[in-house]
Amino acid sequence: MSNAPRLTSLDALHRALGATMTDFAGWDMPLRYGSERDEHNAVRTRAGLFDLSHMGEITVTGPEAMKALNYALVGNIATIGLGRARYTMICQEDGGIVDDLIVYRLGESEYMVVANAGNAQIVLDAITERAAGFDAEVRDDRDAYALIAVQGPESPGILKSVTDADLDGLKYYAGLPGTVAGVPALIARTGYTGEDGFELFVAPEHAEGLWRALTEAGQDAGLVPCGLSCRDTLRLEAGMPLYGHELTTALTPFDAGLGRVVKFEKDGDFVGREALAAAAEKAEATPPRKLVGLIAEGRRVPRAGFSVVAGGEVVGEVTSGAPSPTLGKPIAIAYVDAAHAAPGTEGVGIDIRGTHEAYEVVALPFYKRQK
Repeated sequence: MSNAPRLTSLDALHRALGATMTDFAGWDMPLRYGSERDEHNAVRTRAGLFDLSHMGEITVTGPEAMKALNYALVGNIATIGLGRARYTMICQEDGGIVDDLIVYRLGESEYMVVANAGNAQIVLDAITERAAGFDAEVRDDRDAYALIAVQGPESPGILKSVTDADLDGLKYYAGLPGTVAGVPALIARTGYTGEDGFELFVAPEHAEGLWRALTEAGQDAGLVPCGLSCRDTLRLEAGMPLYGHELTTALTPFDAGLGRVVKFEKDGDFVGREALAAAAEKAEATPPRKLVGLIAEGRRVPRAGFSVVAGGEVVGEVTSGAPSPTLGKPIAIAYVDAAHAAPGTEGVGIDIRGTHEAYEVVALPFYKRQK
Protein backbone atom coordinates (compact mmCIF):
# COMPACT_ATOMS: atom_id res chain seq x y z
CA MET A 1 0.00 0.00 0.00
CA SER A 2 1.44 3.38 -0.93
CA ASN A 3 1.09 6.12 1.64
CA ALA A 4 0.50 8.76 -1.01
CA PRO A 5 -2.53 10.90 -0.11
CA ARG A 6 -5.75 10.22 -1.98
CA LEU A 7 -6.84 12.82 -4.52
CA THR A 8 -10.41 13.97 -5.09
CA SER A 9 -11.71 14.20 -8.66
CA LEU A 10 -11.33 17.99 -8.39
CA ASP A 11 -7.63 17.87 -7.54
CA ALA A 12 -6.33 19.35 -10.82
CA LEU A 13 -8.93 22.10 -10.63
CA HIS A 14 -7.88 23.08 -7.08
CA ARG A 15 -4.25 23.31 -8.18
CA ALA A 16 -5.21 25.36 -11.25
CA LEU A 17 -7.04 27.74 -8.90
CA GLY A 18 -3.82 28.14 -6.89
CA ALA A 19 -5.07 26.34 -3.79
CA THR A 20 -2.74 25.69 -0.87
CA MET A 21 -3.11 21.93 -0.41
CA THR A 22 -2.82 19.98 2.84
CA ASP A 23 -2.98 16.37 3.96
CA PHE A 24 -6.28 15.79 5.74
CA ALA A 25 -7.21 12.29 6.93
CA GLY A 26 -5.10 10.77 4.15
CA TRP A 27 -6.52 13.05 1.44
CA ASP A 28 -4.88 15.95 -0.35
CA MET A 29 -7.39 18.75 0.26
CA PRO A 30 -7.48 22.50 -0.40
CA LEU A 31 -6.71 24.44 2.78
CA ARG A 32 -7.39 27.83 1.20
CA TYR A 33 -7.36 29.42 -2.25
CA GLY A 34 -6.55 32.97 -1.16
CA SER A 35 -7.34 34.62 2.16
CA GLU A 36 -9.18 32.32 4.56
CA ARG A 37 -10.80 35.39 6.16
CA ASP A 38 -12.21 36.45 2.76
CA GLU A 39 -13.46 32.91 2.13
CA HIS A 40 -15.09 32.81 5.57
CA ASN A 41 -16.79 36.18 5.08
CA ALA A 42 -17.99 35.19 1.60
CA VAL A 43 -19.88 32.22 3.09
CA ARG A 44 -21.40 34.42 5.84
CA THR A 45 -22.52 37.17 3.45
CA ARG A 46 -22.69 35.64 -0.04
CA ALA A 47 -21.70 32.06 -0.90
CA GLY A 48 -18.81 29.62 -0.89
CA LEU A 49 -18.06 26.45 -2.85
CA PHE A 50 -16.43 23.48 -1.10
CA ASP A 51 -15.01 20.15 -2.22
CA LEU A 52 -16.01 17.63 0.45
CA SER A 53 -15.26 14.51 -1.58
CA HIS A 54 -13.13 13.15 1.27
CA MET A 55 -16.27 12.33 3.30
CA GLY A 56 -17.13 8.61 3.51
CA GLU A 57 -20.39 7.35 2.02
CA ILE A 58 -21.73 3.96 3.11
CA THR A 59 -24.94 2.60 1.57
CA VAL A 60 -27.13 0.14 3.47
CA THR A 61 -29.90 -1.62 1.55
CA GLY A 62 -32.20 -4.61 1.92
CA PRO A 63 -35.34 -5.65 3.78
CA GLU A 64 -33.71 -5.13 7.19
CA ALA A 65 -31.57 -2.11 6.38
CA MET A 66 -33.45 0.02 8.91
CA LYS A 67 -33.20 -2.64 11.63
CA ALA A 68 -29.48 -3.11 10.97
CA LEU A 69 -28.82 0.63 11.31
CA ASN A 70 -31.05 0.87 14.37
CA TYR A 71 -28.84 -1.73 16.01
CA ALA A 72 -25.56 -0.22 14.74
CA LEU A 73 -26.26 3.44 15.57
CA VAL A 74 -27.64 5.27 18.62
CA GLY A 75 -30.41 7.16 16.80
CA ASN A 76 -33.91 5.99 15.87
CA ILE A 77 -33.57 5.21 12.18
CA ALA A 78 -37.18 3.99 12.00
CA THR A 79 -38.48 7.56 12.29
CA ILE A 80 -36.48 9.02 9.37
CA GLY A 81 -39.00 9.87 6.65
CA LEU A 82 -38.37 9.15 2.99
CA GLY A 83 -36.08 11.83 1.58
CA ARG A 84 -35.09 13.08 5.03
CA ALA A 85 -31.76 13.08 6.87
CA ARG A 86 -30.78 12.75 10.52
CA TYR A 87 -27.71 13.65 12.56
CA THR A 88 -26.67 10.70 14.72
CA MET A 89 -23.67 8.84 16.12
CA ILE A 90 -22.09 5.42 16.19
CA CYS A 91 -20.72 4.38 19.59
CA GLN A 92 -18.55 1.64 21.02
CA GLU A 93 -19.92 -1.01 23.37
CA ASP A 94 -18.59 1.19 26.24
CA GLY A 95 -20.49 4.23 24.94
CA GLY A 96 -17.46 6.04 23.49
CA ILE A 97 -18.17 8.00 20.29
CA VAL A 98 -16.73 6.32 17.19
CA ASP A 99 -18.03 9.06 14.87
CA ASP A 100 -20.86 11.49 14.29
CA LEU A 101 -22.80 10.80 11.12
CA ILE A 102 -25.58 11.95 8.86
CA VAL A 103 -28.00 9.25 7.70
CA TYR A 104 -30.07 9.92 4.57
CA ARG A 105 -33.09 7.77 3.77
CA LEU A 106 -32.93 7.52 -0.01
CA GLY A 107 -35.53 4.84 -0.58
CA GLU A 108 -38.03 2.54 1.11
CA SER A 109 -35.16 0.37 2.32
CA GLU A 110 -32.09 2.31 1.19
CA TYR A 111 -30.00 4.48 3.47
CA MET A 112 -26.78 6.41 2.96
CA VAL A 113 -24.55 6.98 5.96
CA VAL A 114 -22.01 9.81 5.65
CA ALA A 115 -18.99 9.48 7.94
CA ASN A 116 -16.04 11.78 8.57
CA ALA A 117 -13.03 11.15 6.32
CA GLY A 118 -10.71 10.06 9.11
CA ASN A 119 -13.22 7.56 10.46
CA ALA A 120 -14.76 6.26 7.23
CA GLN A 121 -12.98 2.88 7.28
CA ILE A 122 -13.65 2.33 11.01
CA VAL A 123 -17.33 3.20 10.57
CA LEU A 124 -17.63 1.00 7.48
CA ASP A 125 -16.08 -1.94 9.34
CA ALA A 126 -18.27 -1.41 12.40
CA ILE A 127 -21.53 -1.14 10.43
CA THR A 128 -20.57 -4.17 8.30
CA GLU A 129 -19.89 -6.22 11.42
CA ARG A 130 -23.03 -5.03 13.23
CA ALA A 131 -25.28 -5.64 10.20
CA ALA A 132 -24.09 -9.26 9.83
CA GLY A 133 -27.13 -10.69 11.63
CA PHE A 134 -29.62 -8.78 9.47
CA ASP A 135 -30.98 -9.18 5.95
CA ALA A 136 -29.13 -6.11 4.74
CA GLU A 137 -26.21 -5.30 2.49
CA VAL A 138 -23.54 -2.77 3.46
CA ARG A 139 -21.75 -1.19 0.53
CA ASP A 140 -18.61 0.94 0.56
CA ASP A 141 -19.60 3.85 -1.71
CA ARG A 142 -16.66 6.13 -0.92
CA ASP A 143 -15.48 5.98 -4.55
CA ALA A 144 -18.99 6.26 -5.99
CA TYR A 145 -19.47 9.89 -4.97
CA ALA A 146 -17.85 13.26 -5.18
CA LEU A 147 -19.37 15.79 -2.78
CA ILE A 148 -19.62 19.50 -3.53
CA ALA A 149 -21.18 21.96 -1.08
CA VAL A 150 -22.51 25.41 -1.86
CA GLN A 151 -23.08 27.33 1.38
CA GLY A 152 -24.21 30.82 2.30
CA PRO A 153 -27.23 33.14 1.97
CA GLU A 154 -26.91 33.35 -1.84
CA SER A 155 -26.70 29.55 -2.28
CA PRO A 156 -30.43 28.90 -2.94
CA GLY A 157 -30.49 31.48 -5.74
CA ILE A 158 -27.27 30.17 -7.28
CA LEU A 159 -28.44 26.55 -7.21
CA LYS A 160 -31.90 27.45 -8.58
CA SER A 161 -30.26 28.82 -11.71
CA VAL A 162 -28.80 25.39 -12.56
CA THR A 163 -31.56 23.00 -11.44
CA ASP A 164 -35.32 22.66 -11.79
CA ALA A 165 -35.52 20.64 -8.54
CA ASP A 166 -37.96 22.06 -5.98
CA LEU A 167 -35.46 23.75 -3.67
CA ASP A 168 -38.15 25.80 -1.89
CA GLY A 169 -39.84 22.58 -0.83
CA LEU A 170 -36.55 21.05 0.34
CA LYS A 171 -36.39 21.41 4.11
CA TYR A 172 -33.26 21.56 6.24
CA TYR A 173 -31.93 18.00 6.72
CA ALA A 174 -33.74 16.65 3.67
CA GLY A 175 -32.38 15.28 0.40
CA LEU A 176 -33.88 14.68 -3.02
CA PRO A 177 -32.61 13.31 -6.29
CA GLY A 178 -32.47 15.87 -9.08
CA THR A 179 -30.49 17.13 -12.02
CA VAL A 180 -28.01 19.92 -11.37
CA ALA A 181 -26.27 21.54 -14.34
CA GLY A 182 -27.30 18.55 -16.44
CA VAL A 183 -25.91 15.85 -14.14
CA PRO A 184 -27.79 13.55 -11.74
CA ALA A 185 -27.25 14.49 -8.10
CA LEU A 186 -28.55 13.90 -4.64
CA ILE A 187 -29.36 17.42 -3.44
CA ALA A 188 -29.24 17.69 0.35
CA ARG A 189 -30.06 20.79 2.38
CA THR A 190 -27.30 20.21 4.90
CA GLY A 191 -24.02 21.82 5.79
CA TYR A 192 -21.37 22.54 8.37
CA THR A 193 -21.16 26.32 8.24
CA GLY A 194 -24.12 27.68 10.19
CA GLU A 195 -25.57 29.05 6.94
CA ASP A 196 -28.27 27.87 4.58
CA GLY A 197 -26.78 25.70 1.90
CA PHE A 198 -26.69 22.48 -0.03
CA GLU A 199 -24.49 19.42 -0.37
CA LEU A 200 -24.48 17.78 -3.79
CA PHE A 201 -23.54 14.11 -4.13
CA VAL A 202 -22.55 13.30 -7.72
CA ALA A 203 -20.56 10.71 -9.64
CA PRO A 204 -16.85 11.64 -9.53
CA GLU A 205 -16.68 12.05 -13.32
CA HIS A 206 -19.34 14.78 -13.10
CA ALA A 207 -17.68 16.75 -10.31
CA GLU A 208 -15.53 19.05 -12.42
CA GLY A 209 -18.36 20.04 -14.76
CA LEU A 210 -20.64 20.73 -11.81
CA TRP A 211 -17.98 22.81 -10.01
CA ARG A 212 -17.44 24.91 -13.14
CA ALA A 213 -21.20 25.36 -13.70
CA LEU A 214 -21.72 26.48 -10.07
CA THR A 215 -18.72 28.82 -10.29
CA GLU A 216 -20.24 30.44 -13.37
CA ALA A 217 -23.74 30.56 -11.88
CA GLY A 218 -22.41 32.17 -8.71
CA GLN A 219 -20.13 34.74 -10.34
CA ASP A 220 -22.49 37.73 -9.97
CA ALA A 221 -23.56 36.63 -6.48
CA GLY A 222 -19.96 36.72 -5.19
CA LEU A 223 -19.46 32.95 -4.85
CA VAL A 224 -15.84 31.97 -4.08
CA PRO A 225 -14.08 28.60 -3.76
CA CYS A 226 -13.42 27.78 -0.09
CA GLY A 227 -10.95 25.51 1.67
CA LEU A 228 -10.85 23.48 4.87
CA SER A 229 -9.46 26.36 6.89
CA CYS A 230 -12.58 28.52 6.65
CA ARG A 231 -14.77 25.43 6.94
CA ASP A 232 -13.26 25.06 10.40
CA THR A 233 -13.80 28.68 11.50
CA LEU A 234 -17.36 28.62 10.12
CA ARG A 235 -18.30 25.45 12.03
CA LEU A 236 -16.53 26.77 15.13
CA GLU A 237 -18.61 29.98 15.14
CA ALA A 238 -21.72 27.84 14.57
CA GLY A 239 -20.80 25.73 17.63
CA MET A 240 -20.71 22.50 15.61
CA PRO A 241 -18.56 19.67 17.01
CA LEU A 242 -15.60 18.28 15.08
CA TYR A 243 -14.59 14.65 15.52
CA GLY A 244 -11.17 14.36 17.16
CA HIS A 245 -11.72 17.67 18.95
CA GLU A 246 -15.13 17.90 20.68
CA LEU A 247 -15.96 14.22 20.06
CA THR A 248 -13.68 11.24 20.79
CA THR A 249 -13.92 7.59 21.83
CA ALA A 250 -13.06 8.77 25.38
CA LEU A 251 -16.39 10.63 25.53
CA THR A 252 -19.98 9.44 25.40
CA PRO A 253 -22.66 11.59 23.71
CA PHE A 254 -23.76 12.57 27.26
CA ASP A 255 -20.27 13.84 28.09
CA ALA A 256 -20.41 15.91 24.90
CA GLY A 257 -23.77 17.45 25.79
CA LEU A 258 -25.32 15.59 22.85
CA GLY A 259 -27.24 12.97 24.80
CA ARG A 260 -30.34 13.92 22.81
CA VAL A 261 -29.03 11.89 19.84
CA VAL A 262 -29.31 8.66 21.87
CA LYS A 263 -32.82 7.18 21.53
CA PHE A 264 -33.45 4.61 24.26
CA GLU A 265 -37.14 4.37 23.31
CA LYS A 266 -36.46 2.74 19.92
CA ASP A 267 -37.31 -0.89 19.22
CA GLY A 268 -34.66 -3.50 19.85
CA ASP A 269 -31.19 -3.43 21.29
CA PHE A 270 -28.36 -1.26 19.99
CA VAL A 271 -24.60 -1.30 20.46
CA GLY A 272 -23.65 0.61 23.60
CA ARG A 273 -27.18 0.77 25.08
CA GLU A 274 -26.21 -0.39 28.58
CA ALA A 275 -23.15 1.81 28.87
CA LEU A 276 -25.07 4.78 27.51
CA ALA A 277 -27.96 4.26 29.94
CA ALA A 278 -25.41 4.33 32.77
CA ALA A 279 -23.78 7.44 31.27
CA ALA A 280 -27.17 9.18 31.07
CA GLU A 281 -27.86 8.41 34.74
CA LYS A 282 -24.41 9.57 35.79
CA ALA A 283 -24.73 12.80 33.80
CA GLU A 284 -27.98 13.55 35.60
CA ALA A 285 -26.53 12.87 39.05
CA THR A 286 -23.20 14.67 38.58
CA PRO A 287 -23.16 16.98 35.57
CA PRO A 288 -20.10 16.26 33.44
CA ARG A 289 -17.90 19.04 32.09
CA LYS A 290 -19.98 21.21 29.81
CA LEU A 291 -19.15 22.27 26.27
CA VAL A 292 -19.10 26.08 26.28
CA GLY A 293 -17.97 28.97 24.14
CA LEU A 294 -15.14 31.27 25.23
CA ILE A 295 -14.54 34.71 23.73
CA ALA A 296 -11.16 36.39 24.20
CA GLU A 297 -10.77 39.78 25.78
CA GLY A 298 -7.26 39.99 24.27
CA ARG A 299 -5.74 39.02 20.93
CA ARG A 300 -3.99 35.74 21.67
CA VAL A 301 -5.43 32.68 19.99
CA PRO A 302 -6.08 29.53 22.05
CA ARG A 303 -5.52 26.07 20.57
CA ALA A 304 -6.85 22.58 21.27
CA GLY A 305 -5.35 21.12 24.46
CA PHE A 306 -4.82 24.45 26.24
CA SER A 307 -6.07 24.55 29.86
CA VAL A 308 -9.07 26.57 30.98
CA VAL A 309 -8.29 28.10 34.39
CA ALA A 310 -10.20 29.81 37.19
CA GLY A 311 -8.86 30.88 40.60
CA GLY A 312 -5.50 29.29 39.89
CA GLU A 313 -7.07 25.87 39.18
CA VAL A 314 -7.46 24.00 35.90
CA VAL A 315 -11.24 23.78 35.31
CA GLY A 316 -11.37 22.65 31.70
CA GLU A 317 -9.71 22.09 28.36
CA VAL A 318 -9.94 23.83 25.00
CA THR A 319 -11.03 21.48 22.17
CA SER A 320 -10.99 24.01 19.28
CA GLY A 321 -9.76 27.60 19.00
CA ALA A 322 -9.28 30.14 16.23
CA PRO A 323 -9.62 33.82 15.41
CA SER A 324 -13.30 34.50 14.60
CA PRO A 325 -13.66 36.62 11.46
CA THR A 326 -17.32 37.34 12.31
CA LEU A 327 -16.73 38.38 15.95
CA GLY A 328 -13.34 39.96 15.28
CA LYS A 329 -11.85 38.21 18.32
CA PRO A 330 -10.25 34.86 19.14
CA ILE A 331 -12.81 32.23 20.22
CA ALA A 332 -12.64 28.72 21.65
CA ILE A 333 -14.88 25.76 22.38
CA ALA A 334 -13.94 24.03 25.62
CA TYR A 335 -15.10 21.42 28.11
CA VAL A 336 -15.42 23.26 31.41
CA ASP A 337 -16.40 22.04 34.91
CA ALA A 338 -20.12 22.64 35.51
CA ALA A 339 -19.32 25.14 38.31
CA HIS A 340 -17.65 27.49 35.81
CA ALA A 341 -19.75 26.75 32.74
CA ALA A 342 -22.64 29.21 33.14
CA PRO A 343 -22.60 32.07 30.59
CA GLY A 344 -21.13 35.19 32.19
CA THR A 345 -19.11 33.27 34.83
CA GLU A 346 -16.40 35.62 36.14
CA GLY A 347 -12.69 34.94 36.41
CA VAL A 348 -12.33 32.31 33.69
CA GLY A 349 -9.24 32.33 31.49
CA ILE A 350 -7.12 30.20 29.21
CA ASP A 351 -3.51 29.35 29.94
CA ILE A 352 -1.73 30.43 26.76
CA ARG A 353 1.92 29.44 27.12
CA GLY A 354 2.10 30.31 30.81
CA THR A 355 -0.05 33.47 30.73
CA HIS A 356 -3.64 33.39 31.92
CA GLU A 357 -5.62 35.27 29.29
CA ALA A 358 -9.11 36.47 30.28
CA TYR A 359 -12.06 34.93 28.45
CA GLU A 360 -15.82 35.43 28.59
CA VAL A 361 -17.94 32.27 28.97
CA VAL A 362 -20.86 32.19 26.51
CA ALA A 363 -23.48 29.69 25.42
CA LEU A 364 -22.91 28.04 22.05
CA PRO A 365 -23.24 28.83 19.21
CA PHE A 366 -21.23 32.05 18.88
CA TYR A 367 -23.06 32.81 15.64
CA LYS A 368 -26.64 32.15 14.58
CA ARG A 369 -27.86 33.22 11.16
CA GLN A 370 -30.92 35.46 10.89
CA LYS A 371 -33.64 33.41 9.18
